[in-house]
Amino acid sequence: MSLQQMLTHRRSVRRYADTPIDPDVVRECLRLAQLAPSSSNMQLYAFYHVTDKTVLSQLAEACFGQTAAATAQQMVVFVTRQDTYRSHAQAALDFERGNVRRNSPPDRQAKRIANYEGYYGKLMPFLYARCFGLLGGLRWLISRGVGLFRTMQREVTETDVRVVVHKSCALAAQTFMLAMAERGLDTCPLEGLDSRRVKQILQLPRGAEINMIVACGVRDGDRGVWGERFRLPFDEVYRKV
Repeated sequence: MSLQQMLTHRRSVRRYADTPIDPDVVRECLRLAQLAPSSSNMQLYAFYHVTDKTVLSQLAEACFGQTAAATAQQMVVFVTRQDTYRSHAQAALDFERGNVRRNSPPDRQAKRIANYEGYYGKLMPFLYARCFGLLGGLRWLISRGVGLFRTMQREVTETDVRVVVHKSCALAAQTFMLAMAERGLDTCPLEGLDSRRVKQILQLPRGAEINMIVACGVRDGDRGVWGERFRLPFDEVYRKV
């Protein structure tokens, strides 16, 4: 499919046929989802690919019995993992050190590696750390002070950073749904759910948060989608500056 065909084909499918889908295809689409952009390349997310019928039934109940969940052949739970910021920052730093050595001119390598060490070794741990809102308050004060004299990142509270983590995870989820559409498979992103129960079902750690659940399958004919697609007139959302 072309991109336009994928976007046209993709709908939030509310009812799935009993047609089984290949879990390896879903897994490959999740591999493609990792190509989505992620803020500072921190990739603070995890994908829980659910194929077990018992777990699917439990998740459907946690999604209030929505038809999209109850008839899904498989599900993917997109989870944010801000609590893994230290290990992810270290992994990114290790990669960039090698990346610089492989691809940068020798006379610029030391400076570029030092920049990455400051970014991933100090700034990212400071930005993503949580402490009951206290660190976010400190970051807010620093950003407002520095912002008096130069351009400065303003969204640095713990709530702000949490939003950033969820946005990166949602970009991966959207990429996954497009990859599924390219293969002729259907999805439905679900946010109506009991996040506490979902965490219990999947035995997620305390620091994990549910971003969304994506139901997967093959649409059940005309019953799969709820009529025509609605979008606001383009001129209401488009602004040329």
